[in-house]
Amino acid sequence: MSFANPIVQAGLSGLASLYSDRAVTPVEACEAYLSRIERLDATLGAFLAVDRDRARASAHDSAERWRRGAPLSPVDGAPVAVKANIAVEGLPWHAGIGAYRDRVADEDAACVARLREAGAVILGTLNMSEGAFGGSMANPWFAKTHNPWVRDHIPGSSSGGSAAAVAAGLCAGALGTDTLGSVRIPSSLCGVFGHKPTSGLTPMEGVVPLSWTLDTVGVHARSAGDCASLLGAASGAAAELVQEIVDPANLQALRETPVAALEWSGVEVEPEVRAAFDATVAATRAAGIPVEPLRLEGFDFSDRSDLFLLCAAEGTVVHAEALEKNPEGFSPSLRARLDIATTRSAADLARAYRVLADAAEAARLQLAPYSALLTPATPRATVSYAIDYPVMTSFTALANVLGLPATAFPIGLDAQGRPQAVQALAWEDDVSLGLAALLGHDLGAPPAFQG
Repeated sequence: MSFANPIVQAGLSGLASLYSDRAVTPVEACEAYLSRIERLDATLGAFLAVDRDRARASAHDSAERWRRGAPLSPVDGAPVAVKANIAVEGLPWHAGIGAYRDRVADEDAACVARLREAGAVILGTLNMSEGAFGGSMANPWFAKTHNPWVRDHIPGSSSGGSAAAVAAGLCAGALGTDTLGSVRIPSSLCGVFGHKPTSGLTPMEGVVPLSWTLDTVGVHARSAGDCASLLGAASGAAAELVQEIVDPANLQALRETPVAALEWSGVEVEPEVRAAFDATVAATRAAGIPVEPLRLEGFDFSDRSDLFLLCAAEGTVVHAEALEKNPEGFSPSLRARLDIATTRSAADLARAYRVLADAAEAARLQLAPYSALLTPATPRATVSYAIDYPVMTSFTALANVLGLPATAFPIGLDAQGRPQAVQALAWEDDVSLGLAALLGHDLGAPPAFQG
């Protein structure tokens, strides 16, 4: 199932080839995506603001560079979009919170500025869970975003608008933020690639945080190579990441160092998810990469309480002024999550930091002999809007605790037509992206968005 429009089907790297061959111009690509947003987003609910005039101006500038044979980067002219907690000059910058509804960004976030410097065309901003803290994409202040594959289910959170927009072909790539899995979970549920980079690789200036300890700006795209291109531009790592993930030497290095396959307990995993994970482990071995089972004894995959306490405490500090001046601008459900911090003592918070530090140290020691760790991306393939969301972070939170890169990648559809995904966590971004490039598959267009 492919997109009918070859511009949308091309993805980020394909667009660069089309531009180079002069088969398509950035202006035509920009108009194609703007047209799809206008025609299809009413059924998806991904975009909150569309910056048509500036996007068109950027596309015209890019077209002139490609005409001269002087593109700025592999993403020059690529139509991308940005999660609503990341500042885009001239657009609302509210992080999905009603209290900030009228705030407009007076400058781009650092990662957005880097994208513009690389020539990317910023289409607009995307829906998210309120304050990036919660599981539903039925944002009480702005919009309800649907899963493009299974409409009555969520696209994942909190970067659900970003993953859904990429999956539906409303942008070629998108930025999101990842605190406990908020890029990888929606990417998994929407059937696209999602990468949480090494902590600190992408700048956080101009991003409304939930937890400064755990947050990272990540990327969504329809291939691992596209993720690498977008990450390279947003982080300033340029094209090196793209070259490294397809370098045969990297694959040879993986064949010389075993990959760990997680064995877990305490987390209930759907049979379809388990089968998809087992198939990916088998495919890894078939590629000549040794795989060994690993049970991480020092990390509890079934308990997120310390992490949610940390998020509540740091989030309360981030929003302290607005909570005092305009508490009604925060929904009761978000206030309840933030209030976790007020019901616990300073000793509880200190203990949580200590427990997480000890767990990270133990996990690093156990992971030391391995080049990467394969896990299910999520315990469930899709979930309804009523969900115990901490369950969905069971396998993704580890990468945030460790500060390590992790990529969620689609491997196919189950019998119900739901995307199936696996996660690769590694010591280096190019390794997790490289495994995703080797093992992942572009699922194409959701049936409702092929045209």
